[in-house]
Amino acid sequence: KPLFSSPKPLPSVPAEQRMVLVACGPYTTSDSIAYDPLADLIEVIVRDRPDVCVLFGPFLDAKHEQVENCQLLGSFAEVFKLCLKTIVEGTRSAGSQLVFVPSLRDVHHDYVYPQPPFLLPDLPKDDKPRVHFVSEPCTLDID
Repeated sequence: KPLFSSPKPLPSVPAEQRMVLVACGPYTTSDSIAYDPLADLIEVIVRDRPDVCVLFGPFLDAKHEQVENCQLLGSFAEVFKLCLKTIVEGTRSAGSQLVFVPSLRDVHHDYVYPQPPFLLPDLPKDDKPRVHFVSEPCTLDID
């Protein structure tokens, strides 16, 4: 049984032809928390329209200099939510299934192993069918 399914059927393409994009954080440069690499990744997702995007953390890296020196303009949870909102809203037009996998270096998340999935209770209703939060480790079955 698949881990998740699309609210609308995916185009009838053989499973071996599904496009799966996998990316691993951090999604910032070492000298800025501006998420410029994340913006580049979103452009690739919108352009290539993969069926599934598996995004591994860290989304807000505990080892980033600005995090370590407490130079953020908001709380860790607020910065993380803004990061996820940017990804979800930025990829909406692509229609890709998004799978978020936590990292032990996600500063806002539980530092335990195995890691529970992220929680985002204020995720817009329209995005819930395509946004998936999984634990780390996990088994992901696509098709």
